[in-house]
Amino acid sequence: MWLTRIFIGTSGWNYDDWVGPFYTSEKWMFTTYSQLFDTTEINSSFYSMPSRTFMERLARYAPRNFIFSAKIVKTITHKKLLNPKLGVEKDLETFLSAVKPLKYVGKLGALLVQMPPRGRKDIPYFEDFLALLPSEYKFAVEFRDESWLQEDIFKLLEKYGVAYTIVDEPLLPPITRVTCNFSYIRWHGRGQRPWYYYHYTLDELKKWVPRIQEIVEKANTVYGYFNNHFRGYAPHNALQMLQLLGIINRKQREALRKLDEYFTRGERERTRERVLRAVASGGIEEVLQAFAGKKRFERAQEIPDTEVRIVKQTPTKIEAQVKNYRVVIDLEEKILAHDCADWEKIHEGKRLCKHIAKLFLKLPPRVSSKLLEDIALNLEEWSFEPLK
Repeated sequence: MWLTRIFIGTSGWNYDDWVGPFYTSEKWMFTTYSQLFDTTEINSSFYSMPSRTFMERLARYAPRNFIFSAKIVKTITHKKLLNPKLGVEKDLETFLSAVKPLKYVGKLGALLVQMPPRGRKDIPYFEDFLALLPSEYKFAVEFRDESWLQEDIFKLLEKYGVAYTIVDEPLLPPITRVTCNFSYIRWHGRGQRPWYYYHYTLDELKKWVPRIQEIVEKANTVYGYFNNHFRGYAPHNALQMLQLLGIINRKQREALRKLDEYFTRGERERTRERVLRAVASGGIEEVLQAFAGKKRFERAQEIPDTEVRIVKQTPTKIEAQVKNYRVVIDLEEKILAHDCADWEKIHEGKRLCKHIAKLFLKLPPRVSSKLLEDIALNLEEWSFEPLK
């Protein structure tokens, strides 16, 4: 049982490409979202000063125990670089006045100060800005440059009761530093151009469970938001995280099941399209690369032939050992079974791991070609299974 209150949601909720994987239509997006999650991070408040009317509307329509966090307008952080001489105190007052309706009804979480991607030498007013923050609000600061990740900065955050924003992203380490009585986490993704176009694997999310356990020992509230919003990845990963933490409810579990099915089905369809193109135009290596992906296929080529052993081969079944792993191909039942960890992650998407790809490279070309063509043309009939 978690004694700390944990709020897990997504950064924003109004995305057209969530229709299909998460929403059934473009109507009533927030209503649907708020039936499954108890928090969200308001993104629009970063791009322009929010209106009080908008916040009043959110306060009115959100469920009673729903919590909004919000990004502070970038005029303060990116345009004026926190400089008090440029009127950021007045800007902050205007911003806080706008979000006050949420605070009044107990639906305001933390306010995120997202720093620009600049080093600390470029922004000499950091402590001056922290001194302006009123104590009756919760503030979190997210850095975008590693020069800020120094002990004296953490001490400043502690001094002013401001949370260090823990991040998962390509450029900064996921330091789990808690600097006040609550913690703020943002999962941005690990993609390239942009980071956010990224779908976390279950294994990647599992590594966060002990980190969150470490955080909750020091904080009485944790706000966590997935910002990898493309194609509905964020709600999927957020629901997976709730499940991993053991705090998922029945309705959330059903939504997760549907998202799992959606992404698995989509992965199978993409695999089938790639493989059929390769069968039509290429040889064994092209088909294997389509099944496994370029990196897995390259790793398969690196496995020495001496690491592959055919244990048993009949007209209807092949049993083999690749390195320390087993592979069973049952041609009669149309079952492909294997027992490595990578296979555990990818088999539902009808992908091949490096060990199975290596086995096909080792088999006589005529056998491999016939087998791969059968699997490619009858992909839905073939069952890819973990080998117990």
